[in-house]
Amino acid sequence: MKRILAAAVLMAVSSGIAFATGNHAGGHGEEAGTIAIGKPGKAAQAKRVVNIAMSEKEDGSMVFEPAVLKVKEGETVRLKFTNKGETDHEFVMDTTEGVMEHKVLMEKFPEMEHSDPNAIRLAPGAKGEIIWTFAKAGDFTFACLIPGHYDAGMKGDITVAH
Repeated sequence: MKRILAAAVLMAVSSGIAFATGNHAGGHGEEAGTIAIGKPGKAAQAKRVVNIAMSEKEDGSMVFEPAVLKVKEGETVRLKFTNKGETDHEFVMDTTEGVMEHKVLMEKFPEMEHSDPNAIRLAPGAKGEIIWTFAKAGDFTFACLIPGHYDAGMKGDITVAH
């Protein structure tokens, strides 16, 4: 009986940990990849490219350059990233509340892997892109949520205008 109980507890705990630290895709209950900030776009619809660098500074701060993005409601943009730093960095865009919720999860489970369409993680020297349609006007946030990076300044604002 003790073995069965121990096995059941182990399975419950390990499955919870596997879920929390595993693939984060769909973790927010959104349908078809659509979230408040928009949805994945089609490459053929992207009329503009925004280059974004991720890096650390000599003073210990971490930054995105540029740290402010301005787009139009309905616009599809190709966001091209280059990690110019010496450590992994990621880019996650969402509502401020969504980014802060995600930050708390990342602090609890720093090895969490992402396959969210609104996020990308890059090793030093790596390049990547997100093609995104900004579907709703408003103010949004982006950040690197690897523990310590947000607090070192790695965050920015997105304004989606009508």
